[in-house]
Amino acid sequence: MISLTPRDTLPEDGTRGTLVGRVWLPQAGGPAVVAVRGDGVFDVTARFPTVSALCEERDPASALHATRGERIGDFEAVLANTPPDGRDKTRPHLLAPVDLQVLKAAGVTFAISMLERVIEERARGNPSSADAIRKEVVRLVGDDLSKLKPGSEQAMRLKQVLIDQNAWSQYLEVGIGPDAEVFTKAPTLSSVGTGMDAGLHPKSTWNNPEPEVVLVVSGAGRIVGAALGNDVNLRDFEGRSALLLSKAKDNNASCAIGPLLRLFDATFSLDDVRKMDVGLTVKGADGFVLEGHSSISKISRDPTDLVAQTIGPVHQYPDGFALFLGTMFAPVKDRDAKGEGFTHKRDDIVTIAAPQLGKLVNRMRGSDECEPWSFGLSALMKNLAQRKVL
Repeated sequence: MISLTPRDTLPEDGTRGTLVGRVWLPQAGGPAVVAVRGDGVFDVTARFPTVSALCEERDPASALHATRGERIGDFEAVLANTPPDGRDKTRPHLLAPVDLQVLKAAGVTFAISMLERVIEERARGNPSSADAIRKEVVRLVGDDLSKLKPGSEQAMRLKQVLIDQNAWSQYLEVGIGPDAEVFTKAPTLSSVGTGMDAGLHPKSTWNNPEPEVVLVVSGAGRIVGAALGNDVNLRDFEGRSALLLSKAKDNNASCAIGPLLRLFDATFSLDDVRKMDVGLTVKGADGFVLEGHSSISKISRDPTDLVAQTIGPVHQYPDGFALFLGTMFAPVKDRDAKGEGFTHKRDDIVTIAAPQLGKLVNRMRGSDECEPWSFGLSALMKNLAQRKVL
């Protein structure tokens, strides 16, 4: 069972920043948009029916500070009641901090993860083949492409060299080519928050967490804040065929975002995101421990470029979107048999952390074991209408 405390959840500077969350209110039969402050959790749904509506404000942080709201209780109590084991269904619990935003993700945005995708493709989803292929790929393209600007003349020369050596890959195309890979991660409203179970397809035998920063963007394309995310990935499914991307990425509870959304204000900006280090710890019931990190400073494409390639004249998102920025973390540490690398086991506890954003903690279960997702868009609209906040 996961145990959550404010000290292990909030950013290092506590509630100094502008922190937004969503809380399930049993008495209302639906979610509330909340401000998490030093003196408690405050329901601001009467002013902002959705987090999306808040993010459409000209200055979301100022708008939230100007709204007192109704106090629900202590953050500690709401947080402690969030894990599904032992949850009191008559009391509030925390949800993922986004709602109407479309859940998007950018892939192959770091050189290391790009090489791992090439390895997955060549291994055809077989982890036992990966080690030998990894050595061959590194021999051909090297292991430090961090200074290579995607779409540049240098990148295009490298592309031609690799084509000539029959070593080109669709993953290298989006890794160093002009066009970023941006895909829809999961349905709107389907993400899970901290303390909740995160899902793996029950047929997957080679998978891993992907610790990432998630930008929250308004319908006008303005980046308004950030959270942490786990873009859970099935390496065996995607490795067999890129056309299985939706099955590799979009399963029940496979999109985790949290613990809270931190809006940009005087204490936190996009430049802080650009310098951010995201840590990962996986602890298994078998005693296995895996640690790693992802440094946004090593990203191949600037976050503003990824956002610009996501929204514009060709693609519109009136209610905004949440964009996973990608990860440089691709675990290769052997867990069981030598040369087979890492894969999850049931009840792994995954912690994704960054000083400015806090900690996102999830327990890994099969997607069919996680809480079913049943509260969709129509249920949300009906609930908000019944509460007379629309």
